[in-house]
Amino acid sequence: MNDTFYGFSAKTLQGKEISMANFKGKVVVVVNTASKCGFTPQYAGLEELNRKYCDKGLVILGFPCNQFGNQEPGSSKEISEGCLINYGVSFQMFEKIEVNGTRAHPLYVFLKKHLTGFLGGRIKWNFTKFVIDRNGKPVKRFAPITKPENMEKYLLKLL
Repeated sequence: MNDTFYGFSAKTLQGKEISMANFKGKVVVVVNTASKCGFTPQYAGLEELNRKYCDKGLVILGFPCNQFGNQEPGSSKEISEGCLINYGVSFQMFEKIEVNGTRAHPLYVFLKKHLTGFLGGRIKWNFTKFVIDRNGKPVKRFAPITKPENMEKYLLKLL
């Protein structure tokens, strides 16, 4: 198993494989997303953080997931269009993945192992946010109810 975030890769909504090593030296927020969730408006807050701090080294990575209430049923194209049209998302979005269970993406297996939450090693719902420091170490997990703007003070300490 990889011992840092940088050992993983994932496919973008456009089907391109991207290594997390591309984000070395950056502060990264990894978030599982959904288009039809009560927390979906958090896309706007995440995009605001992205625009505000990308020049300081913040990277936000969105991972659509349909495991919670069937709230991300769309195709990669539909997800991409919805993110752009409804929220102006410019941060990197990846193909739909699973975050819990035997088919969970290896990156999420890693993140849950290093930062257990309220349910232990499981993701509770959409918009669970993981923060990785500039050295590739997972350092903080934020609950789905935590709005992106409420993460700002913590992120500024790392930037």
